[in-house]
Amino acid sequence: MSNLSRRKFIITAGATAAGTLLAHGCSSGSSTSSGSPTSSPAAGAASPSAAPAVNINPADAPEVTTAKLGFIALTDSAPLIIAQEKGLFAKYGMKDVQILKQASWPVTRDNLELGSEKGGIDGGHILSPMPYQMTLGTITKGNQPVPMNIVARLNTNGQGISVSKKYLDLKVGTDSKPLKAALANQKVAITFPGGTHDLWMRYWLAAGGIDPNTEVSVIPVPPPQMVANMKSGSMEAFCVGEPWNAQLVAQKVGYTALVTGELWKDHPEKALTLRADWVAKNPKATKAITMAVLEAQQWCDKPENKDEMCQIISQDKWLKVPVADIIGRAKGQIDYGTGRVEPASALAMKFWADNASYPYKSHDAWFITENIRWGYMPATTDIKATVDKVNREDIWKAAATALGVPAAQIPATTSRGVETFFDGVKFDPEKPEEYLKALVIKKA
Repeated sequence: MSNLSRRKFIITAGATAAGTLLAHGCSSGSSTSSGSPTSSPAAGAASPSAAPAVNINPADAPEVTTAKLGFIALTDSAPLIIAQEKGLFAKYGMKDVQILKQASWPVTRDNLELGSEKGGIDGGHILSPMPYQMTLGTITKGNQPVPMNIVARLNTNGQGISVSKKYLDLKVGTDSKPLKAALANQKVAITFPGGTHDLWMRYWLAAGGIDPNTEVSVIPVPPPQMVANMKSGSMEAFCVGEPWNAQLVAQKVGYTALVTGELWKDHPEKALTLRADWVAKNPKATKAITMAVLEAQQWCDKPENKDEMCQIISQDKWLKVPVADIIGRAKGQIDYGTGRVEPASALAMKFWADNASYPYKSHDAWFITENIRWGYMPATTDIKATVDKVNREDIWKAAATALGVPAAQIPATTSRGVETFFDGVKFDPEKPEEYLKALVIKKA
């Protein structure tokens, strides 16, 4: 999608009009509504299994006890949901946090622009590139910068690229080349232009010699509407987080070509973001929120908690998806729908293991570089300065230290080093311009 105008983002109609693509009216009053709070009790009215409140030192008491945080119905929003359900926000003094379901990533963007003081949200679960897009003003109203901060990565891995069942005989995997003729001038769906799913889809297509700018039509569709639109024939392939790939397979509507960890092992995915002005005004509350989410990530990553996690997030007030569609891939049991089944994939979603929660600046440098590659950000963007402005790994480290996280689990460097992708291409975060120059298919 080359036109970056926020007015031209396309989303689908709801399930009652499955398959019909509608223009997303970003300027309408309804698009900037944060929606109703979930029906769960406030964090202060925690469930019986909630952790007891800690004795907050008055010097560390949050400046406020409330914050409005958004989430999209995806498995990787689990840390926010669990932090709410287990009373972890209250445990660190944030007893009035609200977790609000967002209809789409454009709605999330709109509500972050507003902020809670104007009826929106203060932060939440987000595609990792979006805080950069907002800070630079490439996706905001009037292209006005809305500075954001990333305080944690929510997960690594856990997304998928799925294809319509009409191409089952091709059994496409990491090599997209067999689809070159079949996808000519066809629609493939992602969740937000320049977001993680867009970048995974474009990287996969380009690696197989398919130019996503000219040979296919890349359209944005909200995650919960992917399966319905594939079922109606509105698109031929999509990239989205779980549980929607698993649901597609369960309903025999299509198959998973690959999980995104096969493109880039342990790749970064969603982030916990907050408006930068909210962080500046409420540094102690920011730390408290981060601590609650980090503790939830540790809980979510324990094998013995997976069943309970899936039971909780499956509820109507959260994902509104059958547990059976969530639990398999959450445990690393991946049925691709082609006869291939991985009973214990090493590429399952991670919330804490292998530094999944730490927001490496080197990863954000890749996100910006890829946004430049596809024309979403100016080629003149100062990558390092932009990352340093948005990425607050210092807050993550402060929260982790306060939680008593062992020093061995706190990265000593903000770079994970040179990354290698499935096709042998390497990204050196110290030399992003060399990576960009070497790419064959690109817009920039």
